[in-house]
Amino acid sequence: MTDPIADMLTRLRNAVIAKHSRVDVPASRLKVEIARILEDEGYIQGFKLVEEKSPEAAKAAVPRQMIRIVLKYGPHGEKVITGVQRISRPGRRVYFRSTDVPPVLGGLGTSILTTSRGVMTGRAAMRAGVGGEVLCNIW
Repeated sequence: MTDPIADMLTRLRNAVIAKHSRVDVPASRLKVEIARILEDEGYIQGFKLVEEKSPEAAKAAVPRQMIRIVLKYGPHGEKVITGVQRISRPGRRVYFRSTDVPPVLGGLGTSILTTSRGVMTGRAAMRAGVGGEVLCNIW
């Protein structure tokens, strides 16, 4: 797999379309930070790190960790996450200065950036006065 962040976003998008209650994603520090931002912004109910329970994982010397993301829906089953877009990818990195971070969907969405001060939303990066690589937009 050449783009693990795109894989996480695709799993999230597919789970929301299929109206699953949760989705498991292979863990990494960057993905945990993205999940933390999604929880803080109200797009998901929560997440936790779990050990993979599969026959292949039982044979492995080191158990693989997964991030279990609990999805959030409205009172009548409306999707909270209606769109996910990967911006910067391995073949084309996209960077913005702190003053150039564009609003997502007129301010209704959230952009997730990786900056010198860690992973944060576009609004937080503008407030902190730092720019960085735009990982994705979510709305």
